[in-house]
Amino acid sequence: MKILSAQQVHDADDYTIKKYGISSDILMERAADQLFNWLHSRLQGGPVKLHLFCGIGNNGGDGLALARMLKEHGYNMEVYVVKYSEKRSKDFLINLDRLKDRKLWPEFIDETLHLPEIGKDNIVIDAIFGIGLNRDPEDWVLQVIQHINNANAFTLAVDIPSGLFMDRLPTKPENVVQADFVLSFQTPKLPFFLPQTAQHLNHWELLDIGLEPEYIYNLPTAYEYIGKPEIAPLYQPRLKFSHKGNYGHVAVVGGSYGKIGAIQLASKGALQAGAGLVTAYVPKCGYIPLQTAIPEVMVMTDTKEDCISEIKVPEKVNVVCIGMGMGHDQGTQKALLSFLKTNKLPLVLDADAINLLAKQEDFLGLIPEGSVFTPHPKEFERLVGPWKDDFDKVEKGKLFSKKYNCILVLKGAHTITFANGVGFVNSTGNPGMATGGCGDVLAGMIAGLLAQGYSSLKAAIMGVYLHGLAADVGVNASGFEAFTASQLVDNIGNAFLELFKREQSATQEADKTE
Repeated sequence: MKILSAQQVHDADDYTIKKYGISSDILMERAADQLFNWLHSRLQGGPVKLHLFCGIGNNGGDGLALARMLKEHGYNMEVYVVKYSEKRSKDFLINLDRLKDRKLWPEFIDETLHLPEIGKDNIVIDAIFGIGLNRDPEDWVLQVIQHINNANAFTLAVDIPSGLFMDRLPTKPENVVQADFVLSFQTPKLPFFLPQTAQHLNHWELLDIGLEPEYIYNLPTAYEYIGKPEIAPLYQPRLKFSHKGNYGHVAVVGGSYGKIGAIQLASKGALQAGAGLVTAYVPKCGYIPLQTAIPEVMVMTDTKEDCISEIKVPEKVNVVCIGMGMGHDQGTQKALLSFLKTNKLPLVLDADAINLLAKQEDFLGLIPEGSVFTPHPKEFERLVGPWKDDFDKVEKGKLFSKKYNCILVLKGAHTITFANGVGFVNSTGNPGMATGGCGDVLAGMIAGLLAQGYSSLKAAIMGVYLHGLAADVGVNASGFEAFTASQLVDNIGNAFLELFKREQSATQEADKTE
């Protein structure tokens, strides 16, 4: 699903209006109708008090149109217009007149700040500013926003929380409406997925307002949102007469004294993702633990007991997954750099492989094209240096991916995979994954998919999606706090099944309607 910029949303509006020969207020009516249906299906005409705060632009017009529909169904509400400018959009004025025709007169709020009392058991609907906001509101408008936040009532934002910009941080966090829920039109917005901006909303849902789908589908965008509809078509089914050789051979390289578990987890991740063969290369101290814990994995050992001093992989290997638990020993760093000088195989680089390369930036040029980096934010910072904010961070991700012609998987609550100047935002995963070892599993999964013939980009976004989905399935049995990386591994198979259960269910529903 495409993630559009503010300008692209406006362009999609204009294209839809021109193609179908409709007026812009018809599009606004569609938006309000969807908002009303969502609310009405939940409130069912209940007596709860509603407070609608509307701006004087198109977002405010959406709010006024919604107010009219709520009024027609007898809801108990008050409507306020935050008069932050003398300019008003045409569609705002149309809907203001329609509201007055129903004998509902909004209260205008200006710098004199006659603010209404809002009860904690009331509902606030925020339609003050939309996605077009490009500067900080005036101080008195910020006081209106803070008044809404201080009320601690359930707050529903229309399209985007007021005060939140589409492409940069607000000057102060308190300048933004804290939304319990956001009803956003047509496509998700990038601020929903970045930690510094997503803190202003708890949940979001999309409402389809009928923007031309083909136009949006063909629109080149800087970001895409990855869900089941994007992942299921990537799956490569297994053939009846295939064998283990058809599904690739992964070499998993890493480990050091006390950190052999990282290699166990990565190796299991590769196997559970479908790799035909997995060979682990570890220090001698890892031989017995690996042979005992994972009989399916072949093991090669370094000459040193507690760390890696040279790197050897079998001849017939498709991909090398390297770095997990490898440590920072000087001999290990030399072994990594020596390996990179001769290696031509695609790599999945994680953890200490990234940390060691950050110390020798010149060697990044030795990484084969299409290799995959899987850093968490601190490891990424070691590679590229500090960033100003989350928007700067994702720009650095794009530039790094372009510069080294690689796939960058920047891990987080919404992991973003960067390739060819585009960021692919993942939709799965949960706080239970905030535990040691989950990243090792992900590196192995991506390597396992690469070995089976998935392209680097497909392996990365599919691996990230299934990794999060495995955790989503697994926490149902354990809860967030007790969830471990081993449980994540145990649910990778369930993630594949869940993916196709949903696909099968959708097909069955379609059959019923035919």
